[in-house]
Amino acid sequence: MLALLSVSDKRGLVPFAQGLVHLGFRLLSTGGTLEALKGAGIPATQVSEHTKSPEILGGRVKTLHPRIHGGILGRLELEADREEMKAHGIEPISLVAVNLYPFRQTVASGAAEAEVIEQIDIGGPAMVRASAKNFRHVAVVVDPDDYPAVLAELEQQKAVGDSTRRKLMRKAFAHTAAYDASISAWLSAQAAEPFPGELSLSFRKAQDLRYGENPHQRGAFYREHSAPSEPTVGFAKVLQGKELSYNNILDLDAALGLVLEFPERPTAVIIKHNTPCGVAVDDALVKAYRTARAVDEISAFGGIVALNREVDELTAQAMAETFLEAVIAPSYSQAALQVLSAKKNLRLLEAGPALASPTARPRAQLDGRSVSGGLLLMDRDAVEPELSWKVVSKRSPTPDEERALRFAWKVCKHVKSNAIVFSSGSQLLAQGGGQTNRVDSVRIAMQRGGEVLKGSAVASDAFFPFRDGLDEAARAGATCVIHPGGSVRDAEVIAAADEHGMAMVVTGVRHFRH
Repeated sequence: MLALLSVSDKRGLVPFAQGLVHLGFRLLSTGGTLEALKGAGIPATQVSEHTKSPEILGGRVKTLHPRIHGGILGRLELEADREEMKAHGIEPISLVAVNLYPFRQTVASGAAEAEVIEQIDIGGPAMVRASAKNFRHVAVVVDPDDYPAVLAELEQQKAVGDSTRRKLMRKAFAHTAAYDASISAWLSAQAAEPFPGELSLSFRKAQDLRYGENPHQRGAFYREHSAPSEPTVGFAKVLQGKELSYNNILDLDAALGLVLEFPERPTAVIIKHNTPCGVAVDDALVKAYRTARAVDEISAFGGIVALNREVDELTAQAMAETFLEAVIAPSYSQAALQVLSAKKNLRLLEAGPALASPTARPRAQLDGRSVSGGLLLMDRDAVEPELSWKVVSKRSPTPDEERALRFAWKVCKHVKSNAIVFSSGSQLLAQGGGQTNRVDSVRIAMQRGGEVLKGSAVASDAFFPFRDGLDEAARAGATCVIHPGGSVRDAEVIAAADEHGMAMVVTGVRHFRH
């Protein structure tokens, strides 16, 4: 029996090869894999010896040979194939263990184009696909984590069973598809083409979920193949707590995106059902958290918290006062972990030091949403375009009002449309969103905020189509307003602001969030 081993990921290679030899396999190998086998004292034959053809073109052509691909693709149930293989001296290859050149790792290293191109594997994918196509006679192993199970089956049954070969076949085609998708994505990025004519996406399953958004829906969580430099939920380290749910992951991502809007100062964000119910900045993290929680203590119960500085003992003690689902932060002091360890079900995620950087920014990437029969793709609304803020009212905002307007504007784009946010310069005061008209969003925020809205700034994610929303905001006590502008009734809305003595700023940028 022949097995061909040619792997870039050499985890588990030596014990797997030893097990195959013990079971009577003869091994074929190439390059670094062959060196590793020989270094471990494992007998193996170089592919060029087996094919009687030298490696050429600097190793680009090694396995692309009839004695390799004929041995893999031979349909042993067909007499004609068996006779043809015999006539050409082609021996069947019954196991192929191949994983591909480290293309993604080379890209991530910042290598030059020529080096990246050289890491586009040709022979590897050809062997994997050939083996997978002929899965009835060939076991193809692309993942070192599968070595023990394959060996165990060979030891117990003297063969790899049909169901296992089918499973390995499916995994092999997924492996090459993901590899090609990575190459396609890199080439599109090189050409500054974010929306290519053909789109291939590649993600690796991180975990199965207990269920999706509701218990009757199945769910799983997939993440990118390599961690980006920016903080993400997908690559945050889970330190404790229950298994993350579908809704937890969505809310954690929303919380992380919002807290990244305020890198300069300690900030606390509380999210409930993908909507901010508390946001505050302060010079001390514990004060920021307590202020954020005080915005809406009822909604904060069972909420998701994001913090942009290391969690200290005082902040941990404050968080322990309320039932929370999950917390994401750059890190946790040992004293904080000891306090929070009493909350056995509380999920703690560590996003890493990048989240605590005063220059941290949301990651610029693409956002995708599935629709029936298709996919919508767009730039994520993460990096604020260049703003041309323009004062359109008779009165300009004071310095304090300008700070409040900037705070409200940052929070506003994280609230569902039609979004209305009232704030001070350091705290969310009330929000209303997800309504079918803007004036209702204003009234919901007014009901939530009450008297605390006196002297506040108000932000609207899109223009005021009528003056009624502005009139209500003024009645609530807001003294200044920021919105994109662009309505046919802008003059009417500006006149209303002047009537109320409000300062009005237009940005020219809309932040719908459907």
